[in-house]
Amino acid sequence: MSFLFFTEGNVLSWATFFPAIGMVLIGLMLALRAVVSISKKTADETSRWIAMVTSGLSLLASFAAWKLYDPAKGGVQLEAHAVWIRGFNIEYYLGADGLSISMILLSGLISFVATIASMPWWSGAKDKEMAGMVDDGHDDPHHPKHFSIRMVPGYMAMLLLLQTGMMGTFAALDMFLFYVFWEVMLLPMYFLIAIWGGPRKEYAAIKFFLYTLAGSVLMLLAIIGLYYNSLPSTLVDGTPAAHTFNLITLAAQGHQGVFAKALPILGMKFTYAVFVGLFIGFAIKIPMFPFHTWLPDAHVEAPTPVSVILAGVLLKMGPYGILRFNYAILPDATRWAATAIAVFGVINIVYAAFVCLAQKDLKKMIAYSSVSHMGFTLLGMAAMTDTGISGAVFNLFTHGIISPMLFLIVGVIYDRAHHREIEKFGGLATVVPEYTAIMGLAFFASLGLPGLCGFISEFMVFSGTFPTYTTLVVISASSVIITAAYYLWAIHRMFLGKLNPAYKGYPDLNWRERIALYPLGAIAIFLGFYPQYILGNINGTLSALIKSVQSGAL
Repeated sequence: MSFLFFTEGNVLSWATFFPAIGMVLIGLMLALRAVVSISKKTADETSRWIAMVTSGLSLLASFAAWKLYDPAKGGVQLEAHAVWIRGFNIEYYLGADGLSISMILLSGLISFVATIASMPWWSGAKDKEMAGMVDDGHDDPHHPKHFSIRMVPGYMAMLLLLQTGMMGTFAALDMFLFYVFWEVMLLPMYFLIAIWGGPRKEYAAIKFFLYTLAGSVLMLLAIIGLYYNSLPSTLVDGTPAAHTFNLITLAAQGHQGVFAKALPILGMKFTYAVFVGLFIGFAIKIPMFPFHTWLPDAHVEAPTPVSVILAGVLLKMGPYGILRFNYAILPDATRWAATAIAVFGVINIVYAAFVCLAQKDLKKMIAYSSVSHMGFTLLGMAAMTDTGISGAVFNLFTHGIISPMLFLIVGVIYDRAHHREIEKFGGLATVVPEYTAIMGLAFFASLGLPGLCGFISEFMVFSGTFPTYTTLVVISASSVIITAAYYLWAIHRMFLGKLNPAYKGYPDLNWRERIALYPLGAIAIFLGFYPQYILGNINGTLSALIKSVQSGAL
């Protein structure tokens, strides 16, 4: 089968490496500039066009993968499989199943939206300065904008490298390859925050780096433990291998109880110890309480497009990793830890919702709302029911649509007012009605209004978890009231009442902002009425995963 020039064997490779090709082209352009006279303006515009085109091609490839995937067939599809490092039994193995296919589509979409949000085109004169990425004529080396202005190609290159890391993480089915892509994301995100971020950018970037690196060390130790306790296997070309990094083979061995028989680690059952190491590494990325404190700092200091990617895609890698590694390979440890996962999910939901009520910074309020909403995914995963886990993964997708909308909306008002203090606004609905409408749509989608996608995912989580953890569901459902309270209170303070004279004459949305926001709003409405478009591709794999957890390694 094929979709345009994409085939089942190459579509995931193209989706993953189109952005990397763009990064290389930007590097070659900069190398050429050192030899040939190319103006700074030309170099900047060329970098932006390269990023736009290659990110768009990655989106096209991810959509092609979505269309080529056949849920009736089941299993792993769209495989690209070859031996990579024979001496260490490492393979280049990309593939997609119902667990990853929606995340691949989401990565392509949100990456392209973030690229659009990084462009100054179609903007009004008053809001062209995008996080120091637009040349406003300052060539003075002592000017505070000088360094970031000079770094437009660097920004675009880092954004493209980040896209490759995200896409590869969701597509990789070799454990070593997964870890490589996981680590590839770390450096570009660090530099995107540390160079192009806000006043406390260095602190936020270092905190993000240290938290994520600590989790990566635990993951690496767990991966090594799984590899050396795996049974002999064969590489894709038939070469015998003493051990394997193949995630599909490891899942089959885990279901058969291979790892349950391994020697204990420091007196703790091997599968339990490995589960904890992997879980903490992935929980930091969610982020799960008490590992969540890096997220608000990173969001507040990051440029708007980087916050869009961070909220829309990076946070989804934690739950995805837990399902791909912990659930698939360590079923006995998953059953052992299920109640703890549910409790942590409820803590995330309720605690972060109350924290949102206390926030005065709009961006920080939305950052904590992401912590709260990711708790729904943890709760649904812990239920061990078809509806619960489908709701959990669907929540990853719906939050990946809604949260980028929210951060884009914050960026719009920040570009105009140069602050995010909720209390300083007032009566904005009279001067920016279009902006008010799109913010209302995003807020109501996030708080779970029926007819919008957030309601469907939350309802599935609650209904799927209720038979297993009734009390926890009742507690977490109360947070819906708190969520409505902080969103409606923010609307009241920002948009209703008497107009603050300081904001009279402010421009409404421009075309760049419309092109980034309107498609996400349309998807939020579409999935609110037709969630089966996503659920149809994911339900089969997730149902099989839960059955495997319930019956494996008994």
